[in-house]
Amino acid sequence: MSVILGIETSCDETSAAVLRDGILLSNVTKTQLVHHRYGGVVPEMASRAHQKLIVPIVRQALETAGVRIDEIHAVAAVYGPGLIGSLIVGLNFAKAFSLARGIPFIAVNHLVAHLYSNFLEEDKPEFPYVALIVSGGHTILSFVEAPFVHRVLGETRDDAAGEAFDKVAKMLGLGYPGGPAIDRAAMEGDPAYVSFPRADIGGAYEFSFSGIKTSVLYHLRKNGLLPGNGKRVEPPVLNHIAASFQAAVVDVLTKKTVRAAGEHRVRHVTVSGGVAANNALRKSLRGELSARGIALHIPRMDFCTDNGAMTAYIGMLRLERGDHSPLDVGPAPSIDLVDEVICHA
Repeated sequence: MSVILGIETSCDETSAAVLRDGILLSNVTKTQLVHHRYGGVVPEMASRAHQKLIVPIVRQALETAGVRIDEIHAVAAVYGPGLIGSLIVGLNFAKAFSLARGIPFIAVNHLVAHLYSNFLEEDKPEFPYVALIVSGGHTILSFVEAPFVHRVLGETRDDAAGEAFDKVAKMLGLGYPGGPAIDRAAMEGDPAYVSFPRADIGGAYEFSFSGIKTSVLYHLRKNGLLPGNGKRVEPPVLNHIAASFQAAVVDVLTKKTVRAAGEHRVRHVTVSGGVAANNALRKSLRGELSARGIALHIPRMDFCTDNGAMTAYIGMLRLERGDHSPLDVGPAPSIDLVDEVICHA
């Protein structure tokens, strides 16, 4: 039997989860609402908020799980990528917990945790599969052959999809976070109102979203719709522009993901990360993949965003292999999907 404590503090969510023998007992997440007024995450404020929240969040996760501290067999925490100040808080807490209890510490790559987050659900993908990680900081398409055997097929050359959503939402006066705001506004809009460009650069699976974002800016400027001096883009035009922008992003994500699934002859596709919550993306992928007999796996909403449960799951897999990490592992804010820091016991 193994009981794993998972800790996630890569950005602005403080999250802790307890996993027993693959069964999730708790997943407690607190999102820092203070950043909304600034239109984005303020790193210094994020790290200070994590410092205040980490102890009560872990305590709540243990209480919800009905697990005592002395029942934890290992503690896992993300060490990157993310905001360095935020990473330090969760990483140092986990290492101190490990040292005090004399239990293994496991450093987890945040992107790898997203890659396997669908295994927290009952309907699990089968290997091999194509995985799309799409969030505010990352847009990565990968091929997963077996547990911890994966390679990047393509990623964004500039803005991540979620970042583009946030920036366009700001142009439209919709506030932060931009993804949910545009998703809601687009429901009442016409996606064919403006034909924004779909970038197809470099390799078959590379992404670029800065051009779409800039095209929205030029469209607003050309039509005198840029917010400022008390101006706002008002409905229904706002809804139409939001829908048109969203359609362009979703179209690119869908086409490349479907193409990868076909060329790699997989029967399963997973999507994870905050943008996986987008209704238009879910509908588009489900329709295109279903028509080809390919199963789509998207985790429930609280597993799409950053969460301790996926960190605990990777910790469990590593512990089963006899892996643990040295206590001198430091934060690595810029690592990619294939980077790992693991010591074998």
